[in-house]
Amino acid sequence: MVDLAGQHGRIQGELDAALLYAAKAGAYIQGPEVKSFATELADYLEVAHVIPCANGTDALQIALMALGLKPGDEVITATFTYVATAEVMALLGLTPVLVDVRPDTFSLDLEQVRAAIGPNTKAIVPVHLYGQAADMEDLMQFAQDHSLFVVEDCAQAIGATYTFSDGRQAKVGTIGHIGCTSFFPSKNLGCMGDGGAMYTQDATLAEQLRMIANHGQKVKYRHDVIGCNSRLDTLQAAVLRVKLPHLDAYIQARQEAAAYYDAGLGQFEGLVIPARNPASTHVFHQYTLQVKNGQRDALKAHLEAAGIPSMIYYPWPLHEQPAFASDRYPKGAFPAAEQLCQDVLSLPMHTELTPAIQDYILQTIHTFFQS
Repeated sequence: MVDLAGQHGRIQGELDAALLYAAKAGAYIQGPEVKSFATELADYLEVAHVIPCANGTDALQIALMALGLKPGDEVITATFTYVATAEVMALLGLTPVLVDVRPDTFSLDLEQVRAAIGPNTKAIVPVHLYGQAADMEDLMQFAQDHSLFVVEDCAQAIGATYTFSDGRQAKVGTIGHIGCTSFFPSKNLGCMGDGGAMYTQDATLAEQLRMIANHGQKVKYRHDVIGCNSRLDTLQAAVLRVKLPHLDAYIQARQEAAAYYDAGLGQFEGLVIPARNPASTHVFHQYTLQVKNGQRDALKAHLEAAGIPSMIYYPWPLHEQPAFASDRYPKGAFPAAEQLCQDVLSLPMHTELTPAIQDYILQTIHTFFQS
């Protein structure tokens, strides 16, 4: 699914030099590499503040903590997402309010959001799933009209650009009040372990995020709020500093691979190639098909028999997970998400795909549908 060895091999000299320098410098916690990376990522995203942290899940949790939400406050998010999005809400005593997604782009269905709002609703967490933005312009207007916070989960979409109706552009994660991302190794910008970051244009929120991530302290040994210990490792920051200048090239390689898949897969009835949100670029963290007519699992097995990996992101929506099961969400409550969990299949997608590799994948899929 991902060829990190191949990707790193192209920049091995840069990585070796950066890691050796960081190791010799000896500042292993909150070293200068972390601060430099935060500045460089802020420049890339054109955002005022980047606050690195230990992982993407921590980023989401700290973001919600910084908003001053109280136990019982409701936060709306998609049921078709990775568990971390809602997990952090439950850990903080907040109430995740799940809604359905659009069956084409897999992003929050704004009509469902409108129907889910209540007197205790305080925030919305849109998920930029698989690499493209949710419908942020309408969502931000809705949030403003109802005085709601917006925390963007852009763990899969770093580098994607959203274009507003007036022509203004912004990187995902810089549109809402806080953006959260992950640098898990398989992400489009990945380190060699765990890592994450939060970004915001708001100086007051940035101060809160930094303080919460550092045991709730602005001044050493003086703890103003209850915080946590969430730091990006200096060695991981060194890796990310090397890879950040290559991010746009990595995105282009993924987009070219996606176009190659599109051209080879658009002709089969019952096979739906990824839809694009016209307001957003797509950075293709995943290339996710919809395989209709109950054929998904058979196609997956066919690919596996040919030595081709594929993944189901995700086999169950959150409302069908035991941890989030509730009478509020009976089976059938979210038909789009439930159907997607039966249909979605992600093909290999990474920077090292070649036409020869993709041709083999495409020929194997053709064989399945022509048999």
